[in-house]
Amino acid sequence: MGFDMDKLGALDGAGFDAIIDVRSPSEYAEDHVPGAINLPALSDAERARVGTIYVQDSAFKARKIGAALVARNAASHIEGPLADKDGGWQPLVYCWRGGQRSASFASILQQIGWRAECLCGGYRSYRRLVVRRLYEDRFLSPVILLDGNTGTAKTEVLALLNDRDIQVIDLEALANHRGSALGGQGEQPSQKAFETRLAREVDALDPARPVVIEAESSKVGKLSLPTGLFAAMKDARRLRIEAPVKARAAYLTRTYGDLVQDTTVLMDRLDRLVRLQGREKVQAWKDMALAGQHVDLAEQLIRDHYDPRYIKGRERRNPGEETVLAANDLGAEDLDRLADDVARIVNAPAK
Repeated sequence: MGFDMDKLGALDGAGFDAIIDVRSPSEYAEDHVPGAINLPALSDAERARVGTIYVQDSAFKARKIGAALVARNAASHIEGPLADKDGGWQPLVYCWRGGQRSASFASILQQIGWRAECLCGGYRSYRRLVVRRLYEDRFLSPVILLDGNTGTAKTEVLALLNDRDIQVIDLEALANHRGSALGGQGEQPSQKAFETRLAREVDALDPARPVVIEAESSKVGKLSLPTGLFAAMKDARRLRIEAPVKARAAYLTRTYGDLVQDTTVLMDRLDRLVRLQGREKVQAWKDMALAGQHVDLAEQLIRDHYDPRYIKGRERRNPGEETVLAANDLGAEDLDRLADDVARIVNAPAK
């Protein structure tokens, strides 16, 4: 018996106690069904070995060796992470395309008495749903872009909108990147994993209500936005935050505290600007960082690097409806006021 996943939210309320991805660790790491745990039927090395035998020797020998490896690994999982499961436990098992790995693993679980089912079509069927949602279906919710030059606290205002019952999609959080040359936050997910996260956010939207998204280019770090979403963003109404450069510099210094504390990483990030700004200017910025002049450094980066690029970007795009939200400072009370202003605009009846 298999579970047919016909929509992204099909697993919500389906009653499974666990979702088990039996693919190799590298396959799981690239992307997986949300909430799935990885109990590999074959390790990466074992999968490569079986595949080589299948191609270079015989399919029968590959299946025989693969079956032995799957049984051995299943025993390890049963004696390990599954040891405490009772007789009524009901897991959903999947592999790449609903083939031998998931069928073999589920069969062993069923022989124990557990009510294991396989996901029809495996991960590949789930991936098709993600692609359909992001690249084939029309983006239905009206988009409002939260815009503003670097350091205008857009991401923090976006987070505050959640508390005001406003639909938002935080692309930078999904991509684990702050969307600028200095904005890395560690390793980004794979493109597929990013799309899985984004598809669930899109699927959960109420299409009758607007969604607020921070203005981005077609990429957030190394990750590309789906073309349909990016087209909707380009045509969207914009709410642009404006604040004085000094307030923005102070805000950036607080927000990028991780870079302020890690001089080595900051030097590396500044080196990435040499191609755009020249070695002499970047060296001056590095000297400021080493001297602890972080607010002054942020102000110079805003004036000489970030703002000119925002201005050029604005000149290239089609002019559309835009509302300017002015803030004299970017402290906690100022950000609350900005969030209140955005919420009022989003909730205002359409003209």
